Amino acid sequence: MIEARKKDRETTESLMRRFSRRIQQSGVLVQARKTRFRTDEKSKREKRQEALYKVKIRKEIDKFKKLGKFDEEALKNIKRKMSE
Repeated sequence: MIEARKKDRETTESLMRRFSRRIQQSGVLVQARKTRFRTDEKSKREKRQEALYKVKIRKEIDKFKKLGKFDEEALKNIKRKMSE
């Protein structure tokens, strides 16, 4: 953890400048930004389930396109039907 204590007769601005410089030099901020939106990898089972879901959706979409009934509303209905 980075600390910066105010020295005698030091202005707040110079304290902030010194603290900011220490944070940049330590690399803490860079590391925090890298890992900010990191998520855990999906398990093998989750990947497989997602792939199967996509295949089912694709089949339904192709079926509706052949019938000439595919539009945005049909897509919503397909996804709603698959999630049940």
